[in-house]
Amino acid sequence: MNPSDIALLSVAGLAAGTVNAIAGGGSLITFPALIATGLPPVAANVTNTTSVFPGYVASVYGSRTDLADLARDGSRRLLLSLGPTSVVAASLGCALLLLTPAEAFDLVVPFLVLGATAVLAFQDRLRRLVGHPRELSPRRQRLGLHGMVFLGSLYGGYFGAALGVMLVAALALVLDQSMARVSALKNVISALGGLVGVLAFGLFGPVDWFDVAIVAPAAIVGGYVGARLARRLPSAVLKTMIVVFGSVVGLVLLYRAFF
Repeated sequence: MNPSDIALLSVAGLAAGTVNAIAGGGSLITFPALIATGLPPVAANVTNTTSVFPGYVASVYGSRTDLADLARDGSRRLLLSLGPTSVVAASLGCALLLLTPAEAFDLVVPFLVLGATAVLAFQDRLRRLVGHPRELSPRRQRLGLHGMVFLGSLYGGYFGAALGVMLVAALALVLDQSMARVSALKNVISALGGLVGVLAFGLFGPVDWFDVAIVAPAAIVGGYVGARLARRLPSAVLKTMIVVFGSVVGLVLLYRAFF
């Protein structure tokens, strides 16, 4: 690997860590960068998942204040119960990636991303249809959260691009919390799914560990910076950033799928 490839992966890792902490979708930065250095698609995908995981951990640390606020609001038990749901779903997603062809799912991914972005963009109107989170019964909120986390983690275990966009959009429908707190919970779910991916792909996938050693440290720095930035942004600004970025991500995936 030449110096230009190392520089490319370092910059991509830094950018991906920052974007993942704020909105998700950083994998669309590191994945093409890994392809550009010569890795085949499957190897680039599993290497990418392994590389960005430390950035998710840094994002959790960076958003620890918002997580503590969520726990103080009486949601500690509910938040802890989401862990097993995320781990099981991410494990299933990793198994799908390793055991089945990716072509069919690749065609669906752009529409999932654009759909998730639309959910976030029209969140207030959708809340009027399904009910505002504060109007949901505890049981409906709990079931809704588990369902959203399961679907998001399943997708994240398989590919993960724009996982954060999808999780933020889904969680915001059933959580009556600020965008910063929703983003903090998204970071935890992403980190749990990322840990499952590291273990599964490290054991059974064609991970390029040299590339991981380049991208991961940069993703850690970017993840921490992004989480701190997300906490300082007003909810309306953060929501707009996620919608814009999610739209771009979805259109890029759509282009890659059909052209």
